Amino acid sequence: MDLFDHPENPIPAGGICASVTTRDGIRLRTARWMPDRGPLKGTVTLLQGRAEFIEKYFETISDLRARGFAVVTFDWRGQGGSERLLSNPRRGHVDDFSDYVTDLEHVMREVTLACMPGPHHLLAHSTGGAIALLAAGRLRTQVERAVLSAPLIGLGKIGGRLPQRIICPLASTLSAFGFGQAFVPGGKEKLEMTFESNPLTSDAVRFHRNEAVLSAYPHLEIGARTIDWLASACRTMNRFLAPDFGPALSLPVLIVASTGDGIVSTRTAERFARQTRSARFLEIAGARHELLMEDDLYRDQFLAAFDAFVSDTTVAARAGRSEPAVSSA
Repeated sequence: MDLFDHPENPIPAGGICASVTTRDGIRLRTARWMPDRGPLKGTVTLLQGRAEFIEKYFETISDLRARGFAVVTFDWRGQGGSERLLSNPRRGHVDDFSDYVTDLEHVMREVTLACMPGPHHLLAHSTGGAIALLAAGRLRTQVERAVLSAPLIGLGKIGGRLPQRIICPLASTLSAFGFGQAFVPGGKEKLEMTFESNPLTSDAVRFHRNEAVLSAYPHLEIGARTIDWLASACRTMNRFLAPDFGPALSLPVLIVASTGDGIVSTRTAERFARQTRSARFLEIAGARHELLMEDDLYRDQFLAAFDAFVSDTTVAARAGRSEPAVSSA
């Protein structure tokens, strides 16, 4: 397994790309870097969102290394350069989100903890944020803090989408009747969008850079979600909203959301943070869904929040005590 270079998106120097195989036999593409300069601050394990891939985060990897962090990242099963799960490799499929937790735990054990210096932190986007929350109980002794960018805690309303209370029972029913590996209704093999209509970022340069990488390396791309993916996402979101999930979470978490996000629900993420004593909440006005791909006006706010939260390694956090606070900006 390799990393792929592009003139608009060069590979950060010094990276080591390798495959690892999970306990259920799925090959994952991983990559790791040591920091550009000292003093060493530890390691950030970067968790992508759905349909993303390592190359999309080269800029963020460089930003983290310049701050003194080592970085580990990988492609989830079924996307990017990792092993695909269906005969049609374009279908964005997973049987259950617990399989993603298996991916994360395996990479943490075989790469992050085995090869990289502590302390350890997570930086996760969208679906990656949901997986970080699912795994938080088991990772609490391994990870100091987690920063979640627009985590998938509730669905947004982009494109006139049906409300979650209708979508989720429908996906569950279709999955139960054997349609789980089919695209969601209206789903296609390629996620086609123009910059003018995209709900992800207001930054044209970063949008077109990511499109150029996929044009050069189309095997990294996947299309729409499958029904099983959506049904599992719904089960996961229901777990987050259960009255006992938030109060049981002890890992210090910063949730950064945005007012212009139509992909996931910012208000649902805020409600989750308010019932979770170990969570803090920050809202960036005007930004869209992909905060790390956004215009510098918004992206710099996110990185400043990341810096402040990760560097605030208080005695209470290290001891595993909960931290109150829900803040907004």
